[in-house]
Amino acid sequence: MTVDVALVTRKLRLIAGDLDALADVASRDRATFLANRIDQAVAERLLERTIGRMIDVNYHLVTENGQPPPSDYYGSFLKLADLGVLEADFARRLAPAAGLRNRLVHEYEEIDPVKVFEALAPAHADIVAYLRAVEAYLTRLEGGA
Repeated sequence: MTVDVALVTRKLRLIAGDLDALADVASRDRATFLANRIDQAVAERLLERTIGRMIDVNYHLVTENGQPPPSDYYGSFLKLADLGVLEADFARRLAPAAGLRNRLVHEYEEIDPVKVFEALAPAHADIVAYLRAVEAYLTRLEGGA
């Protein structure tokens, strides 16, 4: 089993592209965001896609390292800490994103646009850090370290 670096890199590029679009929506002031249902829907969809792709990357890295698939999406982030891809504290901070993805996809409850708006800036920073960590891991793999 080997990590498909091209596949992971493609997913990372897609995440980065959605992150750029999300930054545009997040640049609106709070009142403008809350008054615009289109911006809210765009933010929700971009978060859903971004988190979904992160989970795809997580599962690929875990399984291609010979580990069994994580039992859930939350655990996929924690397994990246076990593999040395993410710092343990950072993985624990990211793991609840799996629950957000599920709420967005399955509409378990009404999504509070205020909470979405307030989460955009921290989510952006965490996703950038995730991308850097996975890229660093891929670099270590390619270097044989």
